[in-house]
Amino acid sequence: MRTFLSVLLALISLISVSCKKYQDLTLAEIQELTASTDSKLIEQTQSKPYKGQEWQPGTVGGTWNTSILADPKTFNHLIAERDADSAAIIGMTTDYLVDYDMLTRQWIPHAASFEIETDYENDTLTVHFTLRDDLYWNWYDSNKKIPVTSDDVVYWHNEIAGDPEFGSSAYNSQFVIMPDGSQERIQCVRVDDKRFDFIFPRIIAEPLLATNTSIQPAFLFREAKEKNGVEGVKNILNASTNPRDIPSCGRWFIAEYTPAQRLVFARNPDYWQKDSAGTSNPYPQQMIAQIVGDSNTQYLLFRQGKLETYSPRPEELSAVVDEQGQGYTVFNAAGSFDSMLWSFNQNPINQDKPYYSWFVNKKFRQAMSCILNRDRIINQVYRGLGDPTYYFFPPPNPYYNPDVTLQYRYDLQRATRLLESVGFYKGSDGFLYDSAGVKVEFDITVPSANTMLNDIGQIIADECAAIGISVHIRQIDFQKVVEMLTATFDWQSVIIGLGSAMFPTQGSNVWPSDGNLHLWYPLQEEPATEWEARVDYLYNEGSHTVDPEDAQVIWDEYQRILLEECPVIYLIRSRGFFAINNRWDLTNFYYDNLNGAMTNWLYLKAEN
Repeated sequence: MRTFLSVLLALISLISVSCKKYQDLTLAEIQELTASTDSKLIEQTQSKPYKGQEWQPGTVGGTWNTSILADPKTFNHLIAERDADSAAIIGMTTDYLVDYDMLTRQWIPHAASFEIETDYENDTLTVHFTLRDDLYWNWYDSNKKIPVTSDDVVYWHNEIAGDPEFGSSAYNSQFVIMPDGSQERIQCVRVDDKRFDFIFPRIIAEPLLATNTSIQPAFLFREAKEKNGVEGVKNILNASTNPRDIPSCGRWFIAEYTPAQRLVFARNPDYWQKDSAGTSNPYPQQMIAQIVGDSNTQYLLFRQGKLETYSPRPEELSAVVDEQGQGYTVFNAAGSFDSMLWSFNQNPINQDKPYYSWFVNKKFRQAMSCILNRDRIINQVYRGLGDPTYYFFPPPNPYYNPDVTLQYRYDLQRATRLLESVGFYKGSDGFLYDSAGVKVEFDITVPSANTMLNDIGQIIADECAAIGISVHIRQIDFQKVVEMLTATFDWQSVIIGLGSAMFPTQGSNVWPSDGNLHLWYPLQEEPATEWEARVDYLYNEGSHTVDPEDAQVIWDEYQRILLEECPVIYLIRSRGFFAINNRWDLTNFYYDNLNGAMTNWLYLKAEN
């Protein structure tokens, strides 16, 4: 990996012929300088991965200052499924059933304990859940208190996420494909106020992953549905709701919302998770999230000491590291397991558009993969602090296989050969044309708030221009991008992130062809292609194969198909850096590429 300094030196050697000092650097000297600079950058930051350490008791007090890029569109969990910013905010007020320990790779209880009962004779499986006794729905600045019950899981599963009229992204994940090809639903059954069961019609490999739902206030959603149906549910807890009317069983209350300015969260003193001294998590009395609109403002606020943490972008990293004396500490972690991706719209709703015939052609997509210059992106956008993504599953995934990798890597000559093999040709004007004589040009859509994605798009456009393809970058509000991907389908190509598949069966609404976020062509009634039908089959078989060796064979083929067909093309996984204000006691702070930045147990330093 190369730092900004090494990139700058390389650029100077290319464009400044009068600068003899850099022009004379040999490749070996540049590599030596790169390694030296990279080493110094790591040496100037701290490494503190989580290894299962116990949390040290802290003291309550203080305000945690953070920021968000956009206003919440809703405080309704159902609507927030399609808006990451809103979902993160609502997530502060809810909780989930179980946790996964990244170190031991084992599921552990969280808001509920569990027992898995497997009936091998009948090929069925039941997960028995029991909620904690100390779970409550509370309201900000109120003495009102309602116990969390099984209804808060069962009603949501059956009547909201399980009702196709609501269009929940969780709907598809409630069904299991049976050996005869039919679909049967996973039943969620109330046993009593604290106990409920998920009953699977077939044994699956990861039942806890499939059932680890969030807890939602059934008393609100039931009343809304009974009175006004689907629209009634969708209209409650909208962005104009008084925060005092929003219940919480999570760490925080939403105490105040001023549009375009800020959200204020108040600590929930009754939250069940406590330290060894009996004090509820979290420790700060309140959290203020300023709504800032762009990353540049976030950076400025952090430099001014008005934010507690900041994840520096590559172009800011050197300055952030060099200025650690200004009241903060920078930590480093090995490369992230998340990766942005590039995808192409293959929805037949657009079959009258010229680009449709290009995008559904496998060789065209493979050629686009060969156009993607990851090294250039790493150097120019990530300042050398990243690695190319050539695999489908990330290394923590139990079925990651280093031998299963992308074969269509940067090679403009190969890209040209692939295109020529399916009838594309370069005209006398230098532009590429398809076999019908249509000039090849298309858009790349990127979320407007992410400047790095715009930079990546510009590099792709430049590489495409080298072989005669005209690419136009469209910067669009993230919520509009989500609408295009899930409702209007009026996009051409897009750069976006879908998270990292730590388990092979994560993304049941993305990878199977009938998923509502099957990015390139969602909600297929039948697989549109033979390879998608095969992926559907493998996804289903892998989901039900418990033996790891047998499952590995299935998931290897699954990955190879997706890497061969290139419906999505993964880009870069960057190295992580995280800066945090020194006014917080960092005893309980950890940062690594598995768990991210662990800040839930931070408390203010004791005054001297």
